[in-house]
Amino acid sequence: MTARDRVTTFLQKNVANRVMRRMPFQTLLETTGRNSGEPRRTPLGGRRIGDQFWFVSEFGEKSQYVRNIKADPEVRVRLKGRWHSGTAHLVPGDDARARLRSLPQFNSMGVRAFGTNLLTVRVDLVD
Repeated sequence: MTARDRVTTFLQKNVANRVMRRMPFQTLLETTGRNSGEPRRTPLGGRRIGDQFWFVSEFGEKSQYVRNIKADPEVRVRLKGRWHSGTAHLVPGDDARARLRSLPQFNSMGVRAFGTNLLTVRVDLVD
């Protein structure tokens, strides 16, 4: 991990994510910790399209939540204050930069600015 990645991860984990998780209408991804088995909630941006939720991971397979998805793809996504269950799929063949252009611009700007290994993720929602 580069120094830039370490600084970004530190600020996200210890500042931004702590604040954003408390915002009632912030979109959250809940995975199951691959070691702890505990729920892990990560604020993120993305877009629901039909019964799917799409987002882009800025650090790809190095992201902790992506590593959790690889261990257990059953996740929950909080959209507009309501939780939805689903199954997450990594989509490495998708053009992540093009995908970002179709997602909410505020989050996409940050992912583009700080991301070093973009990876598209699709969640097939079941409810």
